[in-house]
Amino acid sequence: MMIKELGGKVESVWEGLRPVTKNMLEGALQAGKSNILNPKTPKFFYDAHADFEVSRLLSALDERSKSKEIRKDAVKLGEINQLADICVLVLESQSASAEVFIQLAERAIKDNDYNRLDKLGDHLAERYSAGEIAEIVRQTDMPQIRAIAYETLAMMSISALVPLLDDPLYAGIAAGALEQKAFEFDSEEARDILEQFDSENGQGGN
Repeated sequence: MMIKELGGKVESVWEGLRPVTKNMLEGALQAGKSNILNPKTPKFFYDAHADFEVSRLLSALDERSKSKEIRKDAVKLGEINQLADICVLVLESQSASAEVFIQLAERAIKDNDYNRLDKLGDHLAERYSAGEIAEIVRQTDMPQIRAIAYETLAMMSISALVPLLDDPLYAGIAAGALEQKAFEFDSEEARDILEQFDSENGQGGN
């Protein structure tokens, strides 16, 4: 695959990748998708920077795949889709970022791929912090994504949700999750915490 033939923006983003990220993606392309899921090969330290790099490359690939020029070139479109699939798999298997989750969920919804959307929801519970899940709710307007995030928050422990009540950005979201715990899951502890939270807020407004 010649990256420079996939368009100027894709080439520019690719050239900005760290060598370790390029090597990982190139190795995955050569060996197949299973290579990403093997913890021994390639050796790859995944961090927030890798999240940003791979997410940015995926955005460039998606943008390029919509161009009329590429839509008429089956070979190049296939190459773009192949590299995009690798990026998605990397992000799905490693990322714990709100922004990346939204990006992947929006792609799944656009493609009507609800099996993939369900798997993304499973990743939330396995890998994401309560704060990152609340950030997903805060950043997206898509009801499907908000519903998944809220449902995941409601399944988390009360001890994970309570600290969010002290954060102005997430207090309302945490209260919503606690309300779901209180009334859908019949949690007396959640009800008590909500009553205290509402009482304190009321006092603060007087």
